[in-house]
Amino acid sequence: MTAKKLSNDVSVSAQIIPSEVAEFASQGFKSIICNRPDKEGADQALFSEIEAAAKSSGLSARYIPVMTGKITDQDVEKFAAAMAELPKPVLAYCRSGTRSATMWAIVEGAHRPPAEILSAAKAVGYDVSGVVTRLSSKGKIDLEHPSAVHDIVIIGGGSAGSAVAASLLHRRGDLDIAIIDPAETHYYQPGWTLVGGGVFKKEQTAKRMATVLPSKVTWIKAAVTAFEPDANSVIVEGGGVVRYSQLVVCPGIKLNWAGVEGLPETLGKNGVTSNYRYDLAPYTWELVRNLQKGRALFTQPPMPIKCAGAPQKAMYLSADHWLRTKRLNNIDVEFYNAGGVLFGVADYVPALMEYVKRYNAKLKFSHTLTAIDGPAHKAWFKKTGPDGSSETVETSFDMIHVCPPQTAPDFVRSSPLADAAGWVDVDPATLKHKKYSNIFSLGDAANTPNAKTAAAARKQAPVVAENILFDKGMSPAECAYDGYGSCPLTVERGKIVLAEFCYGGKVSPSFPSFIIDGKQPSRAAWLLKERVLPPLYWNAMLKGREWMARPKAKA
Repeated sequence: MTAKKLSNDVSVSAQIIPSEVAEFASQGFKSIICNRPDKEGADQALFSEIEAAAKSSGLSARYIPVMTGKITDQDVEKFAAAMAELPKPVLAYCRSGTRSATMWAIVEGAHRPPAEILSAAKAVGYDVSGVVTRLSSKGKIDLEHPSAVHDIVIIGGGSAGSAVAASLLHRRGDLDIAIIDPAETHYYQPGWTLVGGGVFKKEQTAKRMATVLPSKVTWIKAAVTAFEPDANSVIVEGGGVVRYSQLVVCPGIKLNWAGVEGLPETLGKNGVTSNYRYDLAPYTWELVRNLQKGRALFTQPPMPIKCAGAPQKAMYLSADHWLRTKRLNNIDVEFYNAGGVLFGVADYVPALMEYVKRYNAKLKFSHTLTAIDGPAHKAWFKKTGPDGSSETVETSFDMIHVCPPQTAPDFVRSSPLADAAGWVDVDPATLKHKKYSNIFSLGDAANTPNAKTAAAARKQAPVVAENILFDKGMSPAECAYDGYGSCPLTVERGKIVLAEFCYGGKVSPSFPSFIIDGKQPSRAAWLLKERVLPPLYWNAMLKGREWMARPKAKA
């Protein structure tokens, strides 16, 4: 394993094995810190084994286990103490090195400028922007003199952020609104499934951010690194402070490609693809068109994820193409799902199972992708038994479509706004933060127990707009979101099972069954997905026009 140097005193690494310790000693390291809890993965060496190897090589060793995404102040204090006490240089490791790099960043934040820390981590492949101001913001960032002040600040210019800004301005055109987002491009991500199925070109799903954001909005092109809710401020990269009266948090979701060992190195080649990335969706269609025989794997990680149906949509469209081109008999289709059911709303499962049978797809439940070797065309899954036991399953592939594990963005997970799981902690109806009454959240980063889809954001945006104005005394009633989400399941080219549901998995159709029966595959639902929803997205949702999305007053 290669050590990545963060400073003269500290390097970090992914999981190491006892036989590598002597080599690290020969490279000059004097101490090892383990930040990975024992038995986190079936493939890891226990700390006691590393400690014994370290002792044999004359190195000191310290065990400071940290849960992914849950670095506490106590963890940081232990890491800082170890850095003060252990001989240097130190090698710190965890599963991928991210937790160790993050701990180092927080400790360094007490006496170094954030920009230096970000740069050092980025140079060796780690993004620590989510926590770099956690310890330094009060000491090094001037909260009393903000670089910008706006009445309403929205974090994220994606589907949710752009929609809520448009909904607000549609109601009151004189509002002072700023959107913070560093991205130059706005993507219609629901279209990527159809790009991967050869229906859309990827260019149809992208527009310049400047052309999408409402013209009356101030666009702050920066990345948020931290929240200071008690000071009504957010910190942006470089240490700038943006103050608000009301805040809307909708930065989307983090696709954790590094959460699968070996995945980042092989994406886009060796038959490894994903419709969850704009640049990779065309590669999915290339692989589908060119595969003549072999094994095609499709994976789904543990929930929550963005668009829970997308992993199996890729499977259905691919298998449909192979069926139409008379190749399916020569291709084994397998769906590896970390969960225990095909789809979370049982009403739609019968129709989906008919297509599973049609394509002779093998369903592998309770299988979580943990590692992949692209050049060797091998993948490893953690299979969990009913009693909680687990084993590692190895399989080969000729093509694999990967849905990566997903979390809230780092700067959200490490913030005072997050719940125990890392998502923005809001009331599921009003979408208002449970602690900070002037903060709202919607879209993928909120902890609402609904499907994370663009359709959900379309219904949430007007609710947030009304409730912001209600708090200002500009609207007569507080509104409530009912948990609506929609997942158009593309079961074949030309037909879709249109799943629509609210909180609790209650089926919530938008159309009479004689127009679209969501529990059955239909051509009408396909036309809705292909021809109606894209212009509805660009020209209605992002323009504040709330066709079939009018908010309802809270009961």
